[in-house]
Amino acid sequence: MHPLQCVLQAQRRGPWASVSWLLLRTCRAQSSVHGTTCPGPERQQENGVRKDFSSRLAAGPTFQHFLRSALDPQEKPDVEDPPPYLTVDELSGRQRKVYLETYGCQMNVNDTEIAWSVLQKSGYLRTRNLQEADVILLVTCSIREKAEQTIWNRLHQLKALKTKRLRSQVPLRIGILGCMAERLKEEILNREKMVDILAGPDAYRDLPRLLAVAESGQQAANVLLSLDETYADVMPVQTSPSATSAFVSIMRGCDNMCSYCIVPFTRGRERSRPVASILEEVRKLSEQVLQLIHERDNICKQIHLPAQSGSSRVLEAMRRGYSREAYVELVHHIRESIPGVSLSSDFIAGFCGETEEDHLQTVSLLREVQYNMGFLFAYSMRQKTRAYHRLKDDVPEEVKLRRLEELITVFREEATKANMASVGCTQLVLVEGVSKRSATDLCGRNDGNLKVIFPNVEIEDVSNSGVRVRAQPGDYVLVKITSTSSQTLKGHVLCRTTLKDSSAYC
Repeated sequence: MHPLQCVLQAQRRGPWASVSWLLLRTCRAQSSVHGTTCPGPERQQENGVRKDFSSRLAAGPTFQHFLRSALDPQEKPDVEDPPPYLTVDELSGRQRKVYLETYGCQMNVNDTEIAWSVLQKSGYLRTRNLQEADVILLVTCSIREKAEQTIWNRLHQLKALKTKRLRSQVPLRIGILGCMAERLKEEILNREKMVDILAGPDAYRDLPRLLAVAESGQQAANVLLSLDETYADVMPVQTSPSATSAFVSIMRGCDNMCSYCIVPFTRGRERSRPVASILEEVRKLSEQVLQLIHERDNICKQIHLPAQSGSSRVLEAMRRGYSREAYVELVHHIRESIPGVSLSSDFIAGFCGETEEDHLQTVSLLREVQYNMGFLFAYSMRQKTRAYHRLKDDVPEEVKLRRLEELITVFREEATKANMASVGCTQLVLVEGVSKRSATDLCGRNDGNLKVIFPNVEIEDVSNSGVRVRAQPGDYVLVKITSTSSQTLKGHVLCRTTLKDSSAYC
């Protein structure tokens, strides 16, 4: 049996299930069945590479290769062997530069981050300069005809760039990823000979192999959909260095089969990621945020962490999505990551069905956490909410108000204790303006976003030795804290400084 026929028969099982029929189709030069020539630039150097690749491919995988493929996932080795026709070096990126363009929905943004994570681990570098790219990958959308037309137009724009690069020693490779690659497969390869690789939404792990095949001058594709691929073990790498948000995928595919929608056919059947992998990704994203706050002096070391209740039972009735234990664990994690962080929170007294025991658990949470700032309210039923339709506002108003007063009292006691740690310290304060309670005082905020009051007097400007000034809104000043309440710190202003030259110290 010819090796390619063997591959075709084995496609239903083992690693060849990740090799699409399109890849096999492009290898006709090696198959006596087809007898046509393989597409690729007519260059002597590439012909030599292709001939070497062809000789290795013709040898075909061994029977043992397929036996290993048929093993259960639990029995497979942690590191898979490279395909028989590629070397480990050929699978590596060798620091080639990848340029990524994303089109379409948030899912495609997440797909881009998954694809880049795979390529980065294989030794590729990221570039944001199209002209210096060795590989250009377009993550595409097929939700509407206009979305696909955008990609066809973009390919025409890239054609001139690729033609120009044919004269260089490192040819430019272009790939189509995502839904359009899945939907139009053969049409893309036939219509745009300049496209080197296709990878469907379930084939991003295969990108290093596809690019390695493309280096031999052949087109390569993997557009097979999977019933279980969720990329659960691939940690997405954010492709935008200035991003302030991130998309976390919890499932792939769709089973709804809406009459107007192409998604089930381009992304396959619905399957969910394991909860553990979702939580791990979220944890890593939130450690990035905490690390940034810890490292950057110009970011206030204060986090608002709404609790609403200290009772897990009430939190469940509120549909908050976390327990008291999970909340407290997060508090400890934040304080370990950002020493001296200031915490604020929201609390509701007297929510539907709240018992006295539930209330006391909220009191104990206030004492345990010791918030620096708090916003506390008695529950007020709102129309159209789930509570309005499903729950009963059964806590009497006088009980709500009494519980609220108790929460406020405890909050103030604990906030005062927490703020007392600042007495005697010299803190960096951002001046906001004149104090509302005294025209002779100024008001500002420290690194924990706490209000600091200090006299409006002439002070030394450390940036201009010998010069005395009065602090203005927007200035940074050093203030030695002398007293505190639950909401406000007071102190003596020492000098005007800059964020670069000074930092808060005790």
